[in-house]
Amino acid sequence: MFRRRTTHLLAAILVSLSAFVLADLTSIPEPVPASDRPAHHIARGFRNLDPGYAYSIAARIVHVVGRPPARDRGRPLPLVANDGSALRGALSAPVLTWIGHATFLVQLDGVNVLTDPHWGRRTSPVSFAGPRRLLPPGVRFEDLPPIHAVVISHDHYDHLDLETVTRLARAHAPVFFVPLGLKAWFNDAGIDKVVELDWWQSSRVGPLRITCTPAQHSSGRAVTLTDQNHRLWSSWAIASDRHRFYFAGDTGYFTGFAEIARRLGPFDVAALPIGGYSDYPRHHPNHVSPEEAVQAFQDLGARLLVPMHWGTFELNREPYGEPPDRLLREAHRHGLEEHVAVLSPGQTIRW
Repeated sequence: MFRRRTTHLLAAILVSLSAFVLADLTSIPEPVPASDRPAHHIARGFRNLDPGYAYSIAARIVHVVGRPPARDRGRPLPLVANDGSALRGALSAPVLTWIGHATFLVQLDGVNVLTDPHWGRRTSPVSFAGPRRLLPPGVRFEDLPPIHAVVISHDHYDHLDLETVTRLARAHAPVFFVPLGLKAWFNDAGIDKVVELDWWQSSRVGPLRITCTPAQHSSGRAVTLTDQNHRLWSSWAIASDRHRFYFAGDTGYFTGFAEIARRLGPFDVAALPIGGYSDYPRHHPNHVSPEEAVQAFQDLGARLLVPMHWGTFELNREPYGEPPDRLLREAHRHGLEEHVAVLSPGQTIRW
């Protein structure tokens, strides 16, 4: 009995560690790609374009295993009661609702779009171990309006949840917009309405143009680490004739924000991550700090910054209030505090 319990405990520890590692892990840098391929393409997968980018497997494991215990996180975020009734009727203006982490409901010109939908209890390859959800989704799955489209930024477990996307496919049959390499994964899950795009490629759903845009991150879901960076990662621009929404997905700070603004901006709203930076005091290769989020917001030329990727899962180790507090202080330093909307899960704003 003791041996069996010990085996189960070790398995749970390994799964938990792999979930943390896979959330940000990247492989050893690949050689410079051949001239006949886009610069971010390599022989087996993809790479980031910043020549100073470095985030090896060994470095990630050292940061996960060697970091000190997490500080007291304080009180969880308050939820805003939202039964979805106001979201299911006719809307006179674009609407944005934060579900939690990187999941938003974007409602624009009669089209309902979800970003990185996650209604699961863990961000893990298994249901019994791995980082837990710390507070419920801001809107129950059953209370969603009809979902017409879904954008996926990359394949990490906190952004791509198998149970959620298969449930969406059954209940709503939306079109899934994914970066290169993910269509086969969706097809294997029984989901066929998938549009796969490379950076700067676009497609349409109704009156909206959906554009796959660059990000600085990584990919990989296999516990064996054999699929690192085989699938592309991205951000997304969602635009109608009059409005533009930018969803950063998961990213480190990079010069690509300015290029995205030059090609597709200016944006009415930029949803930018602000959590998951604490392992790197200065500059996290794969995540932006609150201060870097303000810089990215300025690079994008956006009108309103809505923070995300904080306070939802055990993945982020910062105290609940630290990311938004630092964000607002930095925004105030630049005279931008009126251009930041810190939402609670379930909260809806017009934009």
